[in-house]
Amino acid sequence: MLFNSIDFAIFLPTVFILYWFVANKNLKLQNLLIVLASYLFYGWWDWRFLSLILFSTIIDYSIGIRLSNEENTSKRKILLWISILINIGFLGFFKYYNFFLDNFISAFSLFGTTINSSGLNIILPVGISFYTFQTLSYTIDIYKKQLEPTKDFIAFSAFVSFFPQLVAGPIERASNLLPQFYIKRTFEYNKAVDGAKQIAWGLFKKIVIADNCAQYASIIFNNSQEYSGSTLVLGALFFTFQIYGDFSGYSDIAIGTSRLFGFNLKQNFAFPYFSRDIAEFWRRWHISLSTWFRDYVYIPLGGSHGSTWNKIRNVFIIFIVSGFWHGANWTFIAWGALNALYFLPILLTKKNRQHLNTVAQGKHFPSFKDSLSILSTFALTVLSWIFFRANDMGHAIHYISKIFSRSLFTIPVFEKDDFTKPLFLLIFVFLTLEWFGREQKYAIAQLGLKWKWPFRYFAYYLLIIAIFWFSGNKQEFIYFQF
Repeated sequence: MLFNSIDFAIFLPTVFILYWFVANKNLKLQNLLIVLASYLFYGWWDWRFLSLILFSTIIDYSIGIRLSNEENTSKRKILLWISILINIGFLGFFKYYNFFLDNFISAFSLFGTTINSSGLNIILPVGISFYTFQTLSYTIDIYKKQLEPTKDFIAFSAFVSFFPQLVAGPIERASNLLPQFYIKRTFEYNKAVDGAKQIAWGLFKKIVIADNCAQYASIIFNNSQEYSGSTLVLGALFFTFQIYGDFSGYSDIAIGTSRLFGFNLKQNFAFPYFSRDIAEFWRRWHISLSTWFRDYVYIPLGGSHGSTWNKIRNVFIIFIVSGFWHGANWTFIAWGALNALYFLPILLTKKNRQHLNTVAQGKHFPSFKDSLSILSTFALTVLSWIFFRANDMGHAIHYISKIFSRSLFTIPVFEKDDFTKPLFLLIFVFLTLEWFGREQKYAIAQLGLKWKWPFRYFAYYLLIIAIFWFSGNKQEFIYFQF
């Protein structure tokens, strides 16, 4: 079920009414309703894959309890590895089986050996990368004795399948989300209004910015051989705003929807395109995934400690694994490796934590130095997104090589340009709102709070009108494929 669909527009208020007016006096009933609603939400796409979520839930719930009762170190490790192998096994089969098979066949063909084998027609379950990491973190935290396991199976099921963030995050840690299922939740009007505002902002990002940019990005990327370098730059920029509006828009809708039901999810995007270096960018982009890899992969490897070689090795591992998490294609691995190359000089010169505050904090405009840093970081990010969007490595290399040709200095032109000028204006308005709201949890969190009510509500209605007026062709959320 898509957030930007009529189905969800009916589903959400129905669950909201049942949750607050029917099940509001019984915590277990509320949690059970969330489980049932979440399974309906996920099963709307393909009910057959509900068994995967249920199986993963039962496995990690059972292992969590066994870990709490087991003191033997060897047996605890065995239990942990059972959880890891089952969860990663499912993820690996559905997401990477054909990738490894194709590359295995290609490797043997280099030595003149032909292997006749065909891949499987495997459907990738939506959101499997997200809920797999969520349940894994639960088991790992219990193993490390940083979390007490729950004996409430309904609460744990609700944690694993919580519908607002089930298919594309944020990837919530059990230490933050699971305890919220134990306590009685009461309706708070201000919290619900704030959640509704964040949902509206997320829909604006997705429907107005991402979906419209997607149309032009697709035209240019799919016909890149026909366009000049300057037009290809424009295509890369469209995709840059598409992926940010799409994914951060999903997170805003998920966080806002959670707030309607009395839950607080952690911020997943913190205005990453205003970052002053790549290290800051990765502290602000897909925060829940970046911190997951930091805590469960990077730090156990040694992090930024040890010899220079260890630092280089760990950075490449973490970025390449992150790239491979996104998809079974060499382009994602190249994207991760390129970001590792961006990050290494900052780490080796010990400047990776020099930008921990918000840029131009308390000021209207950035300094000249910060402006240059933001633009250079943004340019590097746009370049790396080309690998993310390209069909394969050949496409990415051709795309980039054409950008750095003489045609870069021509005026960008392509056939479908009837809406580009209004779209540029919308992107400008979007960036302006993001800039002046960059110190908040989301851009319009404080918008209009000090205005008189007619002006405040006029701004909100204007946002809603824009969502309907400038809606592009409905697109699935990009991260559904991951």
